[in-house]
Amino acid sequence: MTVLTLVRTLKYKKRLHSFSFFFSVLPLETVRPFRNISIMSDTQEATREHLDMNLHENKKPVPLIESGIRSESEHLQVTIGATVPTGFEQTAADEVREKLKSSCRISKDRGKIYFDIAVESLAQVHCLRSVDNLFVVVEEFKDYQFKATKEEVLRDFEELAGKLPWSDPLKVWQINTTFKKKKAKRRKANQSAGREKADCGQGDNAGEKDGKKKLASGAADPHILDYYENPAIKEEISTLIGEVLASGEDENGQSLREEAEPQVQKFRVTCNRAGEKHCFTSNEAARGFGGAVQEYFKWKADMTNFDVEVLLNIHNNEVIVAIALTEESLHRRNITHFGPTTLRSTLAYGMLRLCEPKPTDVIVDPMCGTGAIPIEGATEWSHCYHIAGDNNPLAVNRAANNISSLLTKSQIKDGKTSWGLPIDAVQWDICNLPLRTASVDIIVTDMPFGKRMGSKKRNWNLYPACLREMSRVCRPRTGRAVLLTQDKKCFTKALSGMGHVWRKVHTVWVNIGGLHAAVYLLKRTPQDFVHPSDQDGGKDPPW
Repeated sequence: MTVLTLVRTLKYKKRLHSFSFFFSVLPLETVRPFRNISIMSDTQEATREHLDMNLHENKKPVPLIESGIRSESEHLQVTIGATVPTGFEQTAADEVREKLKSSCRISKDRGKIYFDIAVESLAQVHCLRSVDNLFVVVEEFKDYQFKATKEEVLRDFEELAGKLPWSDPLKVWQINTTFKKKKAKRRKANQSAGREKADCGQGDNAGEKDGKKKLASGAADPHILDYYENPAIKEEISTLIGEVLASGEDENGQSLREEAEPQVQKFRVTCNRAGEKHCFTSNEAARGFGGAVQEYFKWKADMTNFDVEVLLNIHNNEVIVAIALTEESLHRRNITHFGPTTLRSTLAYGMLRLCEPKPTDVIVDPMCGTGAIPIEGATEWSHCYHIAGDNNPLAVNRAANNISSLLTKSQIKDGKTSWGLPIDAVQWDICNLPLRTASVDIIVTDMPFGKRMGSKKRNWNLYPACLREMSRVCRPRTGRAVLLTQDKKCFTKALSGMGHVWRKVHTVWVNIGGLHAAVYLLKRTPQDFVHPSDQDGGKDPPW
């Protein structure tokens, strides 16, 4: 190791503080309706007003002399990588092909996919429902030859930093950062507008005043109606991207080009390594590569308050250098009231997509918990009707609050438009559902694992009873069920006794918090449900 290499490695090491690795008669009081049947009649007009207030406030004229640069930038192609729930890589790849019209490659490293896009499609990438984190690839080495000793490997990593094509990925990172700054600026503006409305409404009654405050706070959080998720304004974003690229500056006038007055950024390097034949640790690889990146860009190392996160992903002989585009996982989009076993929205989307919902389908989650599955369903498949139910009143309250929060977020600031959600929350008994026989098209639920909720012993009675009641409410021949459980032995035993009503179609193996779980796709057989009381000559049930 040379003296210079040793010095820059020690400089980076000093700053390495941490390392980042859907009925029959129901009592009215049991139903919490959240479906808003009012339909927008002036959506486009409202959207345009929203755009004028937010997207155009900081537009800069495009210099004519930059036309050549703009033409070149409009054809900029980059490779985007995404982490997805383990086991749902194919589902995520299908979503990319469907929504982005782009080919997609599933990595050998489980839980990752890669696809090429034009930079104008960056906003659409953030609309994907199946991905957790996004990053732009700097360089990919499919068969990286590691040297025999640790010193030689780390020296190669240090030399690699100066040979990588950083320019285009850093442009994409800068554009992505510009979006996030505009979102933050708009959030502050909406919060200020909300306070002004509250002040103006001091003479009104308390109910009206509270309503205004709720509306203002809903508009302040742009998770539903922002330029990442509203299809009506994606074209505006493409225009914005073109202007940013053409001018070579962000909204603060900062240069996007490496050649012009480099800005000192704070950064960190995160190494994700999988494989048994490496003679180095993830920490050592991050430290050596990070020191070289610091020396090359003259950036400051900061492990907590960083601007740029450089990723070094190593899977056996595959090495990928990338720049992170998300600070936190995109699965944190719907839930505001969490429970002990809240399901990630990305996993909920994957489960729903497995059963291929069709328009007018009735989709039920009989053990909804915080409502992650029906809320994700109502957001993405709004042409279906979703019911969230649970026997625990605390869980129903959390689901109701999450639904209410989502409705509030979906309000446009001036209150002219309201976004309805086809979803209800109900408290019920999973083994005695207040639903008509053969009235449900799809059942999607996260069953108790027997660890944080319930117990393995109780599951031996609960699982057969659940499958029997699900077979009653589910439509014969066309009904489907997607069930997640970690108690695979108990579920397999319960399913073996239900072969006349349920047929297993597919199994997806997933990793949830370190637990090896399974998602089972079941198909309802053509056989009609026969209630045990009918077999004994009893009367028909009330439904």
